[in-house]
Amino acid sequence: MRGPWYLPVLAILTGCKSYTITPESLREQLTQAPTELVTTSGPYGYHRTYEAKSIHKIRCLDKNGTQVELTNGPAIETRITLSNGKRRAMYFDNLVLRNDTLIGRPSRFIPSLKFTMPFAEITKIEVQNGGKDFQYE
Repeated sequence: MRGPWYLPVLAILTGCKSYTITPESLREQLTQAPTELVTTSGPYGYHRTYEAKSIHKIRCLDKNGTQVELTNGPAIETRITLSNGKRRAMYFDNLVLRNDTLIGRPSRFIPSLKFTMPFAEITKIEVQNGGKDFQYE
């Protein structure tokens, strides 16, 4: 007997664990890590080399507030919530902190597309493995 059609969709949507990072922790992690050149490969023959922060483990909190380390990679997505309620989704390994401005890229396929936001306006930071088919070479 077949179950409701939406159960597989629900399982996929709720299967990704989401973690939070405090703005202070993100600032610390980004400023302490050196930059390195990485090459990412992905679907459709995608290959790109870019500068990324050399953060191998992301210090974050799970839903219970327990500190965990999430392995960083090109599929890690970040959702930033600003004080005005706007949300921005970007890849974690493309985040850059310049002065008091956070810069991130929402697309692997359009590298010129970027978001900039005042760091002081960030109220919430969530990270998760988006499950996309990107790997470091």
